[in-house]
Amino acid sequence: MINRSDFIHHRSRYFGTIQPQNLVFNANLQEFAQKVGYISSLETAGKLTPEDSYHRIESLWKELKNSKKSLHIGENPFSAAE
Repeated sequence: MINRSDFIHHRSRYFGTIQPQNLVFNANLQEFAQKVGYISSLETAGKLTPEDSYHRIESLWKELKNSKKSLHIGENPFSAAE
C-alpha cells in the first residue's frame, strides 16, 4: 500500500558520495525545493503576493546557502594545506 505522505512529500534517491554532510545538505536541498513548491502554489492561487513570495523564497535560498557554507560542501579539503 502506498503511503499518502510519500506521495505528497516524496524524497529522491541520493546518488552522490556518501558522507554525512552531503546527506544533510541533500535533505536541506529537498526541503528547500518542497517549500518553494508550496510558496509557488500559494502565489499562483492568489494567497500570497508576488513580492511576499519572492521574499520568502529569497530567505529560504539564504538559509540553503548558509547550510552549504557551514557544511563545507564543494570545498577542496586540500586547498588550505598548499
